Amino acid sequence: MATRLINHRAPLLLAIVAAAAMLAACGGDKGDKASQTAAKVNKEEITVHQINFVLQRQQGLKPEQAEAASRQVLERLIDQELAVQKAQEQKVDRDPRVVQQIEAAKREIIARAYAERVGETVTKPSAEEVSKYYNDKPALFKERRIYSLQELQIQAKPEQFEAIRAKLAGAKSLNEFAEYLKSADLRFSGNQAVRAAEQLPLASVDAISRMKDGDSMISANPAGLTVLFLVGSRSEPVDESRARPAIEAFLLNQRKAEAIQKDLKALRESSKIEYVGKFAQPAPAGAASAPVLPAATDAAAPAAPAASGLDPASISKGMGLK
Repeated sequence: MATRLINHRAPLLLAIVAAAAMLAACGGDKGDKASQTAAKVNKEEITVHQINFVLQRQQGLKPEQAEAASRQVLERLIDQELAVQKAQEQKVDRDPRVVQQIEAAKREIIARAYAERVGETVTKPSAEEVSKYYNDKPALFKERRIYSLQELQIQAKPEQFEAIRAKLAGAKSLNEFAEYLKSADLRFSGNQAVRAAEQLPLASVDAISRMKDGDSMISANPAGLTVLFLVGSRSEPVDESRARPAIEAFLLNQRKAEAIQKDLKALRESSKIEYVGKFAQPAPAGAASAPVLPAATDAAAPAAPAASGLDPASISKGMGLK
């Protein structure tokens, strides 16, 4: 079972599960001590703590579902324990690949726990800071739009850029421009999507917000050119009261990320780091850039309004703090 950091959710649910287990343990012989053991598999025990750990990662679990859920988790843990015991009997746990995976998971858990501890030191944004962010980002809130976009990734050489730009400027439609690319034997791929402002890369939001329906923009990428067409759009503004929770979460995650980066920078400066072998050479330039149309879960700005308001949870996805 892949181990993750405990995310403190559903304390009421866990209290119910723990209390139920305690009562069950105390219901037998009065001389027995309260036990946290939920089951015994050969000589090994499965505890209520193990069950609680799994339940903590199940979102949306209601207190009345605790009993049934805990029993299902227990059965899965029993199966897991049986597999572990058999693997140990066959010395699978000593396989170099398995040992390497265990060590990698351990390092990731410890490093992430340290990063979370650093993040806990930052202060929450003030009401004034939230209002300032709201007012400074009209394209995300006051003037928020839903965009229907089409994107073309064109493989081209720098000496071909000028001709492509000229053809794009004179094209009356996307189809006309695509026909030109075909006739010029230029390879390209297309992508289309409907995206809210907050689902676009934050660096591109302002530029796209200035586009009118039917407009296009073109930019260079490592393989050639990227052309973005705004097929259509509709206005869906968000007021400050609805935006506030998402902005607070976004700014807080931003501060955490900055604090972690600052801490890592200080650690690097105070440590001796030596690159060896091929890694002693400078890394090649020209890393691939992200496409203009990312997946919806890659949003890098406060999340889109839902029926109940903005969803702060997707902010952490955009910040890379899952």
